[in-house]
Amino acid sequence: MAKKVALITGAAGGIGTAIAERLKSEGFNLALNVRTMRPQFKELVGKLSDESCHVQVVLGDISNSEDCKRMVEEVIKEQGQIDVLVNNAGITRDKFIMQMSEADFEDVITNNLNSAFYLSKYVSRHMMRRKSGRIINMSSIVGLHGNAGQANYAAAKAGMIGLTKSFAKEFASRNILVNAIAPGFIETPMTDNLTDDVKEKIKAGIPLGTIGEPSDVANLTAFLAGKESRYITGQVISVDGGMNV
Repeated sequence: MAKKVALITGAAGGIGTAIAERLKSEGFNLALNVRTMRPQFKELVGKLSDESCHVQVVLGDISNSEDCKRMVEEVIKEQGQIDVLVNNAGITRDKFIMQMSEADFEDVITNNLNSAFYLSKYVSRHMMRRKSGRIINMSSIVGLHGNAGQANYAAAKAGMIGLTKSFAKEFASRNILVNAIAPGFIETPMTDNLTDDVKEKIKAGIPLGTIGEPSDVANLTAFLAGKESRYITGQVISVDGGMNV
């Protein structure tokens, strides 16, 4: 039996890397998308690649529909199938609305929301023929509640929730399950730049009193990608230490 294949966007980031490592441990072969090949990512690919895991690097701009189509075709040509799509890539352009340019807004929508539509559209054609598949969209607590200075990001992440629920209804008859994960504050290079005072204020607003780890998101991703989640679709699951309670 062929090993399952997971296509992960934004694979070079903290959460994307954790997802790749976790799915490898679950026996998946990997197709990892980044826009450009950087030394740190080359190191990750070398670490993940071994006899137990075929790792394919898929370079491309997820904000471009034709690039997304090409990437999906490349993965299917090399690995024969795509069983799981993880729409994890995203950017921020945080500014208050009075300072936010149209380009700031459009760049975030295109990279964070349009990309999920493009890739899901092209991957789902393949999954529908096979009558099997999982699509996991990385939303955010900001998509659920909004946040001052992040109108563009909140709109994109809220849009991903709408995509998730709509896709789940469209694809259910073909056994394609579509779910979203809404992380709260997770330790990433971005949070590393926060001062200790800011981190303490953040923790004070989290019922569990701590910032999450990328592995917390990766573990849920692995569950949604696995057979144990066979009766779950159209859901938005928060990984936020209780912030959404």
